[in-house]
Amino acid sequence: MASATPPPEALFPDAPEPAVYDADVRPDDVDPDALKVIRRLRRSGYQAYLVGGGVRDLLLNAKPKDFDIATSARPNEVRSLFRNCRIIGRRFRLAHILFGGGKIIETATFRRDPSADDDDDDARRREDVDLLIRHDNVFGEPWEDAMRRDFTINGLFYDSEANTVIDYVGGMPDIRGRVVRTIGQPDVRFREDPVRILRAIKFSARLDLGIDPPVYDAMVAQRDELARAARPRLLEEILRLLRGGAAHRSFWLMWETGALGVLLPQVAMHLDDGSPDSRRLWGRLDAIDTLRRAGSLPTDAVLFSALLLGPIEEAVDGVPDATRAYEALMQDVVETLAVPRRLKERVRTLVQAQRRMRAGKMGALPRREYFDEASTLLSLESHARGERIPDWLGEETDDDTAPRPRTRRRRRRRRAPE
Repeated sequence: MASATPPPEALFPDAPEPAVYDADVRPDDVDPDALKVIRRLRRSGYQAYLVGGGVRDLLLNAKPKDFDIATSARPNEVRSLFRNCRIIGRRFRLAHILFGGGKIIETATFRRDPSADDDDDDARRREDVDLLIRHDNVFGEPWEDAMRRDFTINGLFYDSEANTVIDYVGGMPDIRGRVVRTIGQPDVRFREDPVRILRAIKFSARLDLGIDPPVYDAMVAQRDELARAARPRLLEEILRLLRGGAAHRSFWLMWETGALGVLLPQVAMHLDDGSPDSRRLWGRLDAIDTLRRAGSLPTDAVLFSALLLGPIEEAVDGVPDATRAYEALMQDVVETLAVPRRLKERVRTLVQAQRRMRAGKMGALPRREYFDEASTLLSLESHARGERIPDWLGEETDDDTAPRPRTRRRRRRRRAPE
């Protein structure tokens, strides 16, 4: 007969005791489907908590984008409880529980950091040691799951039944102090996953949080590690910074820390110039943030065009072969960020169309399928220049220079004669 499973305290005698805080969270603030998942898991004898960004945003009085769950149940055990569940991932399997309207409640088994078995901190901090995380697929305990996360504000568990926050990492003091701090040594954490540098910038900018000075210093010291990160992840994080509603502050922090010089040196050098042309980037980013707050976020192609517009125009102005100049500029951008060919070509099209509009050469542009995107880019640039937005770009506002998204109007079909 198999022996009984020993209690957790026998298996993990060194597990830390968490701090538990009363949470000022109303049940109505939590997605009801996430609560249903938690209740069913708990009724079946498993631990289950809200975790990560959803908990952070609830505690900071921000609206969570999604609600993720961490549980002691293994993926197949989750699937056995929910008919509306699918398992994704090969190396590390996650349970996606599907609800109406395309909603997904992501449910992950508690994990631990595989490298945590190496307790030689001095060796891990040596600059010649490769700490880049290439796999993260080991199940663990709740405290291990918390410790493997990036920042203290993201390492909190919310117990929906007790309405309490379980804190293994010192996250609640940092929530109250509104500061971004890493779990563990910041230089080590950024070498493990350099994209965390961009995530620190995102959280600071979007949630209006300060950055702990040792964390900021490590971001500057380890910025060259960004070149080792997966290139598609870098592009996605850049786009997230543009979409997040705090693009101006995000790219200011990127420029200030030197991260922009690593990922987009063309843009960094353009800003270093300090000319009026270079300062228009901040105006375009302000305009993007304005549209985001109004619920009219431009497409990724428009966002990326607005970011690169200054360097592109510098490269193509006054040259006999603008296409070759554009390709030369974009070669390094594509290599560093794995920019898809379709996006690169769309950026070229929108920038060219915007320049023709500014020159008053409309021609057949209003009939092109990209006209709305090009018009939005023109609106962003006109706002940055402090110029009056053309009336045909969209609905009029009290501010003639306010950015306006261009929405194509449907043509009214002529009725056939009876």
